[in-house]
Amino acid sequence: MKILVIIPCYNEEKNIQTLVEKIKKLDYDYLVINDASTDNSPKLLDKYRLNHLDLINNIGLAGVTQIGFKYAVDHGYGGAIVIDGDGQHPPAYIKTLLDKVAEGYDYVVGSRFVDKPKPFTMRMIGSRILSFMIKIKTGRTVTDPTSGMRAMGGEVLKDFADNMNFVAEPDALCHVLKRKFKYTEVQVDMEDRVAGESYFVNPLRSVKFMVNVIISILFFQW
Repeated sequence: MKILVIIPCYNEEKNIQTLVEKIKKLDYDYLVINDASTDNSPKLLDKYRLNHLDLINNIGLAGVTQIGFKYAVDHGYGGAIVIDGDGQHPPAYIKTLLDKVAEGYDYVVGSRFVDKPKPFTMRMIGSRILSFMIKIKTGRTVTDPTSGMRAMGGEVLKDFADNMNFVAEPDALCHVLKRKFKYTEVQVDMEDRVAGESYFVNPLRSVKFMVNVIISILFFQW
């Protein structure tokens, strides 16, 4: 089965080249989707001839990943895996997730908390709230609802390419569970961001994200 590694990229000039080189060494097809970065990411992608698409307007993570899913379907890929462009998802775990897809799972999430406890930080309190909301809606327990590292087989890939209406990872997960796709989590140890700034460094963005995702989970993911 052909697999595409989809890499959303927004202002990752100090991370993207290193990440792609690691993926290339593992011999996976990949696509970087540059979400109208304002730093030197577009120049680096061109300079090093990395496989990529440049968007002229910033559309956010959900739109970027859906473009990746559509690209994968249009180019004959039977599955895909999303890896954040900041380098926090070690490519060495790609095979771990894909092995589960090969076993028959439709959607596999790389979770930090399958075998390890979740800390009581402000961000992880938000994670607990989202897990609770997903539990209310689907009856399923998930340990890491905001993980952006997720692999999917052909049915979910086509579903996401054609019908995706999500804010981010948690409501995408809710969508998968409500539609009875076969889902599992695998333990991954994620890296700290080496350079650049997380979208959630701004507290107001974090609050807006939480509100939008909770509304989507409770009222839109039927």
